[in-house]
Amino acid sequence: MKHVKIFIFLCILTFTVSCGQQKRYIQYKVEKGETISSIARNLNMDAKDLLRLNPDVAGGLRADSYIVVPEKSLNNYMSKNIKEQTETAVDTNATSNEDAAMDAKAKLLNELREKYVLYEVKKGETFYNLNKLFNVTRAQLLVLNPELIEGIKVGQILKIKEIAAKVISDINFYDDYIKPNTSLKVALLLPFKADLYNIDTLAPKEIFIKNATLVNIATDFYMGAEIAIDSLRGRGVQIDFNVFDTGDRSANGVRSILANRNFNNSDVVIGPLYSEEVKIVANSVNVPVVFPVYSNNQSEFSSSNIVKTSPEKSVFREELERYIKEHFDHGNIIIVSDDKAASLETSRMLRSSLQSKISASSIHLLTPSKGYIAKSRFSQILKPNTKNWVIIASDSNLIIADVINSLISLPEETTTKVFSFDKSNVYENVDNRKLAKVGFTYVSDEFIDENSPETRAFNSQYYKKNNTLPSFYATKGFDITYDILVRLASGNDLKTTFKDGASSRIETKFDYRNQESENQGLFIVQYNKDLTLTKLK
Repeated sequence: MKHVKIFIFLCILTFTVSCGQQKRYIQYKVEKGETISSIARNLNMDAKDLLRLNPDVAGGLRADSYIVVPEKSLNNYMSKNIKEQTETAVDTNATSNEDAAMDAKAKLLNELREKYVLYEVKKGETFYNLNKLFNVTRAQLLVLNPELIEGIKVGQILKIKEIAAKVISDINFYDDYIKPNTSLKVALLLPFKADLYNIDTLAPKEIFIKNATLVNIATDFYMGAEIAIDSLRGRGVQIDFNVFDTGDRSANGVRSILANRNFNNSDVVIGPLYSEEVKIVANSVNVPVVFPVYSNNQSEFSSSNIVKTSPEKSVFREELERYIKEHFDHGNIIIVSDDKAASLETSRMLRSSLQSKISASSIHLLTPSKGYIAKSRFSQILKPNTKNWVIIASDSNLIIADVINSLISLPEETTTKVFSFDKSNVYENVDNRKLAKVGFTYVSDEFIDENSPETRAFNSQYYKKNNTLPSFYATKGFDITYDILVRLASGNDLKTTFKDGASSRIETKFDYRNQESENQGLFIVQYNKDLTLTKLK
C-alpha cells in the first residue's frame, strides 16, 4: 500500500512539473474568421481552457485583436504548419522549422510593440517591483496580461501599458496666411453697461479701473480680443477696431446701435453675447456675425451669416461615441442613466450607436432603482482583469456620486474608467482625487497646455498689458478674435477659409468644415493619477 501511495505521488509530481513547464503564455493575433473553437482546435486544446484564459472574449472574437495562448501549444502549431510547408516546398534551402517559428514570434512581438510598452520579466521580480519600475498596479497588469493570474514567471514578455494611439484623421490645419497690405474693419458688441456708471464715452481701460464690478464676461472677453488685435497689427494687418456697448439686456441697446451705425461697411461683427440680440444683428447686416458664447437657443439660428463658435451639445456625444468605437477592443461597457426621459433617450441612442461596432453582449444599461444605483448592481456586471468602461449619461448629483463612490472602492483586480459627454458643473462637487482614481475622461471645447510657447507668450503679453493673468473668457476672447481675423486677413471669404482647414489656438479648436458656420472642434481630456490632464484627442 505504501508503494502504491509513493507511486501515485510521483505520478502527480511528474504531471505537475510537466504542466508547469507548459504554462508560459504568449499573445496571439486573431485572424479574420477565427473563433475560440477553431483556435483551440489548431492548438490542440479544449475551447473551455482557452476561454478561461480569455474571459473577456465570451461575446466573440474580433479580427486583429489579441488573446492569450500557451506558448508551447502555439510553437507546436507553428512548427507543424512549417513542417507541412517545408515538405511540399520546391526550395530545398528553405528556412528551418525552428528559425521560421522564431521569425513568426519576432513578427508577433514587433506587432505588439506598436501598441504596447513591453517588458521581459527577470529573475526575482514581483508585482511590487513592476509597480516601482513602471507605476502600474497588479490589476492594470492583469487586464493586459490575463496569464499573470498564474503568477509571474522569468522570461515572460509582459504588456506594461498601451502606447497612446496616434490619432489618424483627415484634419487639414489652416495655414495662417496674411495677404500683404491687408486692412480690416471690425465691430465688437458687448454689454459693458457703462451707462450705469454715468460715463458719457466708452473708454474701456478707464472703465475697468474705476469699476471693478465690470470685470465680468464682457470685459474679460474684450481684453483678450484686444491682445489678438495687437498681435495681428504687429504682423502688419491694419485694423479699424470699434467697440460698442449694448447695455442692459432689456434696454434695446442693440436696436439703438443699429439705427445709428451701418455695419455693412465692416468686415465682421463679433457679438453680441445674447442669442436674441445676435439674431437681430444678423437680420440687419450682410456681413459675418460671430456668436462668441454657447447658448441652448443657438440651434434656432436661421441666418446664414451667423458663425457659431461653440459646438452644439449633440456634437459632444457624437465625439465620445467615435472615440469609444475607435479605442474599445474588449471588456465591458456600462452606460449609466438617470430616470429622466431625456437621459434615457440619450443612453439608448448611445447604446444603439455603439452596437454598430461593439458586441451587444458587452454593453449594459444601468438606471436607478428607488432613486439611486446600488454598488451591488455594478459588481454584478463588472469583470476582473479586463476593461470596464463606464459612461455617465446623466447630470444628476446623486447618480454621479453613486457611480464614482461605487467604483473607487472596487477590488484591485477590477479596474474601471469613467467617461462623460462633458465636464459639467456637477463634477465641480466631486473630489478631483476620486476623478483621477477612475481615470475620468470627458469631451471638452477647451484644453490649455500651460507650457506651450503660444500659451506662455499670450500670458506674458496679457500680464504686461493688464497686470493680471488671463481668465477663461479673456483667453476665449483672444482665440475667437484672432482666429476670425487672421482668416479674413488672407483676403479670402470667411466661409472659404473654413473649408481650408481646422485651427487650434491657445485653448480652443475651430473646425467648421462639416458645418460651414458651426464650430465642431472638440478635445477628449483625461484625468491622470497626479491630477494633471492629458489631451487624448
